[in-house]
Amino acid sequence: MKILVTGGAGFIGSNFCTYMLKKHSNYKITVFDILTYASNPGTVLELKKNKNFSFIHADITDKKAVEKAVKGMDAVINFAAETHVDRSIMEPGIFVDTNVKGASNLLEAALANKIQRFIQIGTDEVYGSIAKGRSKEGDMLDPTSPYSSTKTSADLIALSYHKTFNLPVMVTRSSNNFGPYQHPEKFVPLFITNAIEGKVLPLYGDGKNVRNWIHVDDNCAGLELILHKGVAGEIYNIGGNVEIPNITVAKTIIKLLGKTDSVLKFVSDRPAHDRRYALDSAKLKALGWQPEYNFEKALELTVKWYRDNKAWWEALKGRKFDTYYKKLHAKR
Repeated sequence: MKILVTGGAGFIGSNFCTYMLKKHSNYKITVFDILTYASNPGTVLELKKNKNFSFIHADITDKKAVEKAVKGMDAVINFAAETHVDRSIMEPGIFVDTNVKGASNLLEAALANKIQRFIQIGTDEVYGSIAKGRSKEGDMLDPTSPYSSTKTSADLIALSYHKTFNLPVMVTRSSNNFGPYQHPEKFVPLFITNAIEGKVLPLYGDGKNVRNWIHVDDNCAGLELILHKGVAGEIYNIGGNVEIPNITVAKTIIKLLGKTDSVLKFVSDRPAHDRRYALDSAKLKALGWQPEYNFEKALELTVKWYRDNKAWWEALKGRKFDTYYKKLHAKR
């Protein structure tokens, strides 16, 4: 199988490429990535050692580059997106360009080239906050941020290409991923790296927002199953087994790093901060998927990875990140 992985230099995308190349030695993986601040060039260099891996440095908003890359592929998996909610509040236009227009370019190219499988990578945030129960694939969508709104748009456009043009599209929506190689702007790696650096851990609101956590490898296993056994036109939730308030995750990280709760700083909440996400993954489990990682053990392994790989994340927490971080927290 020849697979084009857009956004494959990002957190989940790069982990997926590593996972697939290890499991399927005869597959050919091509990553298409513009290498934004959130990408992982180091992982790309490591992947290039595999003879079945190739890389295209380009932007999914560039229609000609997309059309050229899609030719000859069997499958397209679109991870490419601007993903950080805080940044979407600060600069929503960038999210519209990449998440909506970029996805549209890929779908057009996939249709023109009769791609056999197209997976649009989504998020549980499209469902909005849910007070009780778990979100199912057919539930009403209620995005609350520019990020989740643009991801909702991309999901719906992708599904329309199946309904209108019979393009074999599938949409996935995973819960909060964590694990190695995640950019330190995100909650788990930010708190881990700040604690290592002796900085405060800025917790939004009362810290009781609940998230459904999943280790990135469990998400990759779900994606692989959907690629091979998923039904065209369907949506698949990929949710972890645990629902934990942010404050509990924060205090667990603090404990694992031998710090005290004094490093925790409550700051003013994010606008429209959803209270709780929870996914019903019964449809994917019916295909044979089960998350394997225990949350506590996986978090311990993640903390260890960031402790052992300071050079990787220190390079990302440079001057540009510092400027963004100060701007984000200036009024908090």
